[in-house]
Amino acid sequence: MTTSSKPVKSSQPWLHQKGEVIQEFGTVKQFPVGLTYEARMYSCQRLNKVLADTQILYGLYKKHHWLMRGATFYQLHLVLDKHAGEQLEIVDTIAERVQSLGGVAVGDPRHVAEITSIPRPPDGVEEVPAMLSRLLAAHEAILIAAHDAAARTAEWGDDGTIDLLVSQVIRTGERQAWFLAEHLVDTPLVRA
Repeated sequence: MTTSSKPVKSSQPWLHQKGEVIQEFGTVKQFPVGLTYEARMYSCQRLNKVLADTQILYGLYKKHHWLMRGATFYQLHLVLDKHAGEQLEIVDTIAERVQSLGGVAVGDPRHVAEITSIPRPPDGVEEVPAMLSRLLAAHEAILIAAHDAAARTAEWGDDGTIDLLVSQVIRTGERQAWFLAEHLVDTPLVRA
């Protein structure tokens, strides 16, 4: 039997590590993206606000998807889950845009809850029209913020942020709001 003189490596993970914060939230580091520090700072602030609200919208979609009731359960269950998936993609895209501008994307749900403008829903189950109305109100708040952010980031020359806000946040939000709103229309009964 031979023994090796090599040190034995352990496969034990180094658990419970702690580190210092290397970039504070609300700051931007210099990246060579052709935008001024001020433009990148402004865009990151606006994007983080939309990001927080969009994360809450995603959560509302999932909650209402799980808690859906009534005659249109199946259709709404499916559409709410589809919309949630689309919002989750937008969350990731916004967060990556903040990072690509040198900022820090808001990600911790507790931090998101501190900066969102979307009101907290009741913990229980609401009636279906109330759930849909809550989603529509959240969409409208995000759309108002996104339109304003797009217009103001245009003043800073941040075409990438404008494109993201218009092509993804606004267009997807408008389409989803349309789908939801049509579920709240009273249709006349057909009488024979």
